[in-house]
Amino acid sequence: MRYGMNPHQSAAIVSGHGPRVINGEPSMINYLDALNAFELVREADDATGRPASASFKHVSPAGAALAGAVDATSAQTWRVGEAEDGSLLSAYIRARDADPKSSFGDVVALSRPVDLATAEFLRTVICDAVIAPGFEPGTVGVLSLKRGGGFLVLEADPRRVAPATERRDVLGVTIEQDRDTVPVATVLPGDGTLDHKTRTDGLLGLVILRYTQSNSVAMVRDGAAVGVGAGQQNRVDCVRLAAAKARTWWLRRHPFVHHLPAVDGMGRQDRLNWQIRFAGQEMTAAQLREFEALFGDKARSRYEDVTWRGEWTATLGGVTMTSDGYLPFRDNVEHAAAAGVTTIVEPGGSARTSEVADSAAAHGIAHVQTGLRLFHH
Repeated sequence: MRYGMNPHQSAAIVSGHGPRVINGEPSMINYLDALNAFELVREADDATGRPASASFKHVSPAGAALAGAVDATSAQTWRVGEAEDGSLLSAYIRARDADPKSSFGDVVALSRPVDLATAEFLRTVICDAVIAPGFEPGTVGVLSLKRGGGFLVLEADPRRVAPATERRDVLGVTIEQDRDTVPVATVLPGDGTLDHKTRTDGLLGLVILRYTQSNSVAMVRDGAAVGVGAGQQNRVDCVRLAAAKARTWWLRRHPFVHHLPAVDGMGRQDRLNWQIRFAGQEMTAAQLREFEALFGDKARSRYEDVTWRGEWTATLGGVTMTSDGYLPFRDNVEHAAAAGVTTIVEPGGSARTSEVADSAAAHGIAHVQTGLRLFHH
């Protein structure tokens, strides 16, 4: 490998059959991202029957999505048309649009072979690698031109079955465990409890959790993550983080944010970063001065107005929240409700699960207990 976790650490694969390196030279983190990301999209595709994509950063998905409709905000942001709806490319656009600030420099995972439209699009965004089960003619040549010829292209073997057990060496201690293989469809059955759309969102959310650093919570809407809260030490912070990302995703669709004045010479990522700061009301004093200089005093007045964000956020709904561990307190539900969550899928089994269920009912939220914990480290 190019190096391990950091450039001063050497690394090598000593055993096992990994993805084929077609172009570029991976680091250890590239491999960890690629291996986890491909398993996520393969499992999501298997569970739903739709092409899937994930945008991975530091061994957790910034976003993940199934192929589906590309809304007007995404179409304008990523400069694609409605013709991409339902395509493999639509899955990645929807995955990257969940948290485009975090997706900058991501590893892209695709559940189906890369087509030319997807390859051409990947040339236009800042990403470090792609992993897929195949590449249509001409696509590798397109991708290999990225990053001065160093773009990492990995081909996964879709027939590969991982061993039934997995091992980890930590400071001289080798730990072995059974690999987590419980099909999520078995704990979220199609018995009519959830409608098809909500069940699909729940399935995707559970698969996302299986490959996200714990503690983790995923918020999914219309077959795409809109907020992932990963790696927090307590459950309510996971919910709050995922909810904040979901609200920012929704606020980016407000006309004030979506139609910020164009600035000559400003690139797509810089504009996105300003829109995210604007939507989330998260600018420093220096950034606010720069924002006004770039977009005008009218934009600054809207930034400082506290009313429109709450009014717009109140229109967000139809969000399914999944949790990798049980919700221990009702405050998790209250934060979820404020982010448009209408269905919660969690393992259950807490001493306070009845209080959580009562809170969900009071907020008009369907509460589903799976009995399946999905911790991932």
